[in-house]
Amino acid sequence: MKARFKKILAPSLAVVMLAASIGALAQQAPKPENLIKWRQSAFQVAAWNTGRIKASVDGQYNKDEVQRAANAIAAIANSGLAGLFAPGTEQGKGWHDTSAKPEAFKDPKKFGELNAAFGNEATALASVAAGGDLAAIKAQFGKLQRTCKSCHDDFKAKE
Repeated sequence: MKARFKKILAPSLAVVMLAASIGALAQQAPKPENLIKWRQSAFQVAAWNTGRIKASVDGQYNKDEVQRAANAIAAIANSGLAGLFAPGTEQGKGWHDTSAKPEAFKDPKKFGELNAAFGNEATALASVAAGGDLAAIKAQFGKLQRTCKSCHDDFKAKE
């Protein structure tokens, strides 16, 4: 019986499990409008936290506030945002019309590089913010802002 299981039942069971998994994934695939909503929400939260950092480094510096905001941005930047730019989300409405340019979907290599740079610069900012050195935070925050701008220039429509 053991040999028979290995030869017949095990491969059959694997095929059934694979088919069930694919079926479950197909049923759970998010709708494009949900992907757009999630993408818009993630970037809105990142923008809000960027504003918190800017207010603190330009005004009355608060190390804890900057650290919390930098950690939030790093978490968002490294959360797999590129997956929210899936086929079917080139156009459409989430909370509002998408502002992603078609180029974001046509040049995945460059888009991926900029997405990785966002994650790297955000992680570096969180690390620098933990140290509390205001000059270093301002310098790294500037790098993060330039990274955001380069992606916006290439892949975000003007509002």
